[in-house]
Order: sequence, then C-alpha cells, then structure tokens
Amino acid sequence: MKPYYETLRELREGRDLKQADIAMVLNTTQQVYSRYENGINELPIRHLITLCDFYHISADFILGLSEKVMG
Repeated sequence: MKPYYETLRELREGRDLKQADIAMVLNTTQQVYSRYENGINELPIRHLITLCDFYHISADFILGLSEKVMG
C-alpha cells in the first residue's frame, strides 16, 4: 500500500495540474498543499472530501484502501 500523499501527486500530475491549481480548489495556499503531497502535514478530512468530489473518486482510493477508483 503506497502512502496517500503519493496518490495525491499522481492524481494531480495525471491531469497536468499544478499544486497551485489544487490549492485553489481546497481554498488554501500552494505551500500548504505541497506539505500534504510531501507527507509533511496530514491531509484534513475536509480536504479529502473536497478532493474526492473534485477527482470523482473514493476516499478509499486516495487512502490506499482500495485499488478501485469508485465502487
């Protein structure tokens, strides 16, 4: 099981987005989001929910609990 922060980076890069783009979605700064992707700070639940909605994926996928994107 890979760490969730690696999944965050893969999801973002797979859509050719910058950290600043995702930071805007989360209503935070690029620096704060960078700390999530680097595993320095833990991702708050409210941001997890927002990212699930943004990427149309399950929390289990981001957290590495399931290899399936949905369902």
